[in-house]
Amino acid sequence: MKAVYPGTFDPITFGHLNILEKASRMFDEVILAVADYTAKQNYFSLAERVQLCTETSSHLPNVKVLSFSGLVVDFTTEQESIVMIRGLRAVSDFEYELSLALTNTKLRPEIETIFLVPSLRYMYLSSSMIRQLAELNADLHDFVPPQVAEALKLKFK
Repeated sequence: MKAVYPGTFDPITFGHLNILEKASRMFDEVILAVADYTAKQNYFSLAERVQLCTETSSHLPNVKVLSFSGLVVDFTTEQESIVMIRGLRAVSDFEYELSLALTNTKLRPEIETIFLVPSLRYMYLSSSMIRQLAELNADLHDFVPPQVAEALKLKFK
């Protein structure tokens, strides 16, 4: 069975990778789907985000990184999948993610959303926190893979 794990991944963190690793053990194939359109202003371009996601997930042979635009439920259907993976860190995430899952179910009832929780050591990580730390020139080695830390350092020079 194939699953789609969508997000902006701006940047991809150890928390995202932890969820991806869990999903890769549960499914035959996982598509890490990097969203083109987001309501947020991205620090990295779509091409940069796809490259960083590809590099950092290369140790997982059943993971493929693709970009998409438009509705994630349409992309999931195009990929011939009926499973969408979403990560949860806190109660506040659950409220937001539940509302997304219910909306997606209304649009495509055949697609199931599965929520995965990262390991405790990554529970607090968020891309926005990482970007703030990078802007303040913090050491990022505990939060993101080395290539992401380097890309962030170059971005905030």
